[in-house]
Amino acid sequence: MEKEKDEIILEWYEKFGEAIFKYIFMMIHDYQQAEDLTNETFLKAFIHLDTFKSQSTEKTWLYRIAHNLTVDMIRKKKPLILIKEAFLLKKDEEPLPEEIVQIKEQSLDLYHALSKLKQTYREVIILRKLKEFSIEETAVILGWSESKVKSTLFRAIRALEKELKKEGEVNGNVI
Repeated sequence: MEKEKDEIILEWYEKFGEAIFKYIFMMIHDYQQAEDLTNETFLKAFIHLDTFKSQSTEKTWLYRIAHNLTVDMIRKKKPLILIKEAFLLKKDEEPLPEEIVQIKEQSLDLYHALSKLKQTYREVIILRKLKEFSIEETAVILGWSESKVKSTLFRAIRALEKELKKEGEVNGNVI
């Protein structure tokens, strides 16, 4: 290879590290563990860089590693789901204070509903809708067929809609 392994991994870490951390964090809801798994992802990529065949993008390959490490950790520890502040919708101009409160409430409702879904539903929604991976990339990351990604996403969105309706009924909101 033209570049040294450590230069390549450092470049990838700078490019994808934060996004991979957020993906892992959304899966496990534990900041420290997400940091550890992110570091472990890039360490594993460093160790196995010679097996990267460029059949997929480096981003997809790294997400696949992160996915596998996260699933392994979940299987081993079966962590409790903690509800924390999640992703905020971004706008071009500064939102008003009332809008900030509303966005936070909606984000928390979405995050809470997402955390109640079964793991496969949560994974496919995060990858397809939040991280905006293609169906093909999502299939590679999860190790599924493209048709399984499509059908699981369809079911996952319906399940998420049901959870959001429940949240709205519980909190007195109309969704």
